[in-house]
Amino acid sequence: MYLLMILPTRLKEKDTNGEVLWVWCYPSTTATLRNLLLRKCCLTEENKLLHPFVFGQYRRTWFYITTVEVPDSSILKKVTHFSIVLTAKDFNPEKYAAFTRILCRMYLKHGSPVKMMESYIAVLTKGICQSEENGSFLSKDFDARKAYLAGSIKDIVSQFGMETVILHTALMLKKRIVVYHPKIEAVQEFTRTLPALVWHRQDWTILHSYVHLDADELEALQMCPGYVAGFVDSEVSNRSDLYDVFVNLADGEITIAPLAKEAMTMGKLHKEIGQLIVQSAEDPEKSDSQVIQDISLKTKEIFTNLAPFSEVSDDGEKRVLNYEALKQRRFPPATENFLYHLAAAEQMLKI
Repeated sequence: MYLLMILPTRLKEKDTNGEVLWVWCYPSTTATLRNLLLRKCCLTEENKLLHPFVFGQYRRTWFYITTVEVPDSSILKKVTHFSIVLTAKDFNPEKYAAFTRILCRMYLKHGSPVKMMESYIAVLTKGICQSEENGSFLSKDFDARKAYLAGSIKDIVSQFGMETVILHTALMLKKRIVVYHPKIEAVQEFTRTLPALVWHRQDWTILHSYVHLDADELEALQMCPGYVAGFVDSEVSNRSDLYDVFVNLADGEITIAPLAKEAMTMGKLHKEIGQLIVQSAEDPEKSDSQVIQDISLKTKEIFTNLAPFSEVSDDGEKRVLNYEALKQRRFPPATENFLYHLAAAEQMLKI
């Protein structure tokens, strides 16, 4: 279904004088979102590197931006580069990268948004656009599950080994993870993969793969109870108010913020989880999806262990943690602490 899926199409150009022009938009957009998208595209003066495709999320709206350099043969004689943006309500980078590439080829050939609009409407209404010259696009070819599985858990484990359990624990407890790398492509590839560590939730709304240290963006981010946020500005390392766990991807370091250390205390259970993750990821016979399945089974086991210490709430609407029963079980302190904070993350504490 794509009642969705492609909301606005927006077009930005950089002319030969170096100015970035907002050329065309359908439908209309807010000034705030327009400024954000101008910031995200790589056509502004401070951005010297061309990023062919970037994506991110802002206030529950996903944006997908493809930027191309205009060849001399194009009808666009006074334009050096342009970006096409699609905004949508679903996470599917491969889908929107494919569609924006087709729209880019159309604009390069015709120099007018009219042909793009025809294809946009065709996809919106029929889920398909076909063109011998510019390629075909079929919406149903891009399943959401494939987008969730597109990253590589094995690559993350290869880089961080046993420390991957810190990321798993932070995600289980719905903590705030900030990832830094100077290259946006590295940030996006890494961050998009992390939600798969808690596959049982299949929740990619926690992903904010391209964030600037802009007041409005940070305000929107901090309204989220837990998230995975990607930055290319090294200054984010000094913003401890933004994270519980900081990943310096460039240096291969993971740091737990002081205020999060109590909830993130590691023990025997975490060692078991870490060993399982590493052993599964290092098995050459296993695919990334099989590694995710192994981690998911361990996660289910953890929730099974928590279940005996829950009871129906007084209003009968949900199950809540019986903390006294948990304490009487006499788990190791780190395990008890983790199960308590897990119950809190799952909104199982009595109010």
